[in-house]
Amino acid sequence: MTPALRIPRYFYPITGGYAALLAVAFHFEFPWLALLPIVLGIAWLAFYRLDALMLLIVACVPLSLSLEDLEIGGIGAYLPTEPLLAGILLLFLTKSVSGWPLHSTILTHPLSRWVQCSLIWIGIAAIASSHPLVSFKFLAARLWFVVGFLWVLGEMFRSNKSHRHQFILAYAFPLCIVIIYTLVRHAGFGFEKDAGHWVMKPFYKDHTSYGAVLAMVIPPMFALLTWNRFSAFVKAMIALGLAVLCIGLVFSYTRAAWVSLAAVVALWGLMKLGVQLKTLLAIGLVSLTFLWFAQDALLIQLERNRQDSSDNLSEHVESISNVSSDASNLERLNRWNAALAMFKERPILGWGPGSYQFEYAPFQRSEDQTIISTNNADGGNAHSEYLGPLAEQGIPGLIFVLGLLGFCLHLGFKLHRQLQNRDQARLAMGVFLGLMTYFVHGVLNNYLDTDKASALFWGFFALLLVWDQSLELSKESSIAAAVEPSV
Repeated sequence: MTPALRIPRYFYPITGGYAALLAVAFHFEFPWLALLPIVLGIAWLAFYRLDALMLLIVACVPLSLSLEDLEIGGIGAYLPTEPLLAGILLLFLTKSVSGWPLHSTILTHPLSRWVQCSLIWIGIAAIASSHPLVSFKFLAARLWFVVGFLWVLGEMFRSNKSHRHQFILAYAFPLCIVIIYTLVRHAGFGFEKDAGHWVMKPFYKDHTSYGAVLAMVIPPMFALLTWNRFSAFVKAMIALGLAVLCIGLVFSYTRAAWVSLAAVVALWGLMKLGVQLKTLLAIGLVSLTFLWFAQDALLIQLERNRQDSSDNLSEHVESISNVSSDASNLERLNRWNAALAMFKERPILGWGPGSYQFEYAPFQRSEDQTIISTNNADGGNAHSEYLGPLAEQGIPGLIFVLGLLGFCLHLGFKLHRQLQNRDQARLAMGVFLGLMTYFVHGVLNNYLDTDKASALFWGFFALLLVWDQSLELSKESSIAAAVEPSV
């Protein structure tokens, strides 16, 4: 005989109380009151289960909506993630007075120190900014992204290894929902390239930011597929999710994302062949030197390519190097030249974090402008994670970005050599390669002012930081065991 379903005693008073709250809310025409239980639940999680709240926030990131896109208040913030992260930042600052439950090694790691210095510089640049309100909003957003996704997640990854792969899955599977939504809409337009630029709205503002995060998630998801600890069902779900991610990337028509993924596959191959970081850096330096001296001949060669972006995937790939007629490529050159001109005028402090789009118009040269150029402050940013900070924060801004790239490469190669646990080593490689896709993509675009990219960017750095700490702890334990006198 099947036992009767037992309903907890508190079910009825809670349900009755919420029904009464709904009745009061709609009677007095104040429907927002109905959200009170959710607010109280989030507050409880913040104080008693911060790990669960952070994973919930990560899961909400792919589904978050921009207030600006919704035409609510004209504020470029994302709901519900940024208000929740702002609350965690406030909690962090409050608790830090009496001792925040973060292990000291999280905040004292060289990577954290570097990030702290970059935040201080952003604050200094904001004071001298041409648009102080914009710059301080930029600083506030960077603070809650770093606190939430680097330091709080870092503490979670340190204290519970299961949170490491849960973080990846918490982002990837909601992202798959967005991909399915996008593909269904895109199918209604015959998967045309032009429609592929906007069918992911309102979840992503355009196809380039959408493609960037897809490229970031694919390597760690592939790594998780190789884990031995997962059951056949879990592996099947990961494989299904990975397939959806790859299909989404193809139909995103994001050339920069394709290039970034191809670049990290090549990097992975070199690492498998045993190429060391110093050798790779030497090759990169020689290549850049050659490109600098051969830039005129190279530009002439590139100008011979007149293949514009196309619905045909092979032609779309071929258009990547078209700098003669492709409006998207030419507009990037226009933005980069404007950023360099802005830098020359204010080389140390820059124009202020987040101020590029409000200042670049007068720095455009007529010969650089394209059919999609604009003089309004609605044309986006510098389309470069390197030149944008150079124009907005001066030389130190670029140095801090290059420093993060250096940390990423150093930690990635170090973990590849020294991590002993095979599953953790595979995931570390996936996370490293996923993060490198963003640094490659960052040559052509920049999205760290959004929660979409910041969650993965800083979360991946948190993982690398914690794995590096685990190596240092194991080394200390080995040294202590070696010098301990025998009884």
